[in-house]
Amino acid sequence: MIPLIVAHHRTIAIDLLGFGGSPAPETAEYTIEEHVASLARTIDSLKLHGPFLLVGHSMGSLIASRYAATHGARLRRLVLVSPPIYLAPGAIGSRRDRTAMGLYLRVYEYLRLNKEFTIRAAAGLARLSPIKNLLDVTETNWRAFVLSLQNSIESQTSVSDLASVRVPVEVVYGSLDMFLAPSGIRVLEQLRGVTVHRVDGGDHVIRHRMARVVATAIG
Repeated sequence: MIPLIVAHHRTIAIDLLGFGGSPAPETAEYTIEEHVASLARTIDSLKLHGPFLLVGHSMGSLIASRYAATHGARLRRLVLVSPPIYLAPGAIGSRRDRTAMGLYLRVYEYLRLNKEFTIRAAAGLARLSPIKNLLDVTETNWRAFVLSLQNSIESQTSVSDLASVRVPVEVVYGSLDMFLAPSGIRVLEQLRGVTVHRVDGGDHVIRHRMARVVATAIG
């Protein structure tokens, strides 16, 4: 992704709270509020001049959406890639979509409650992927991972967050993304100021084809 945009943009990649090189406080509960506060502190430390463009991928897109809702004056555009938008099943009218949404949420619950399986599965995906550290789930970041799943993905307010965003929002997702609920994408398509781009053959990972679409959305 980055090589496609560095010629025209100053590009900064940020590790989320509890992951990579970012701190992992023992008292953190990894709520969306804590993730956004960590993101805001990092951005403030960069002393950026003028509105900037924020890109979020997967869970990062949910955090970016809340940041845009609460710090919108700092942004000029928001780009969300593979956003796992999940709604409360009881809020979905279609029985088929309601059943599908419940299944997504049960899968996340299973991942949270089966630590050894989840770590093994993540390691297996990492070995098969051409992208280094595609899914880094280890003993070290397990607490951050499991609490972030529960507090930032399973319990989310992303739709209401995006409804309050006043800058243009570009959403990019792959047609083969197993983590995306179709009903969630349909809701995004109806929001004011949101433009949705579907990448045929794309999955949850930003591979070459999706990277080009994201680069175009960034401008």
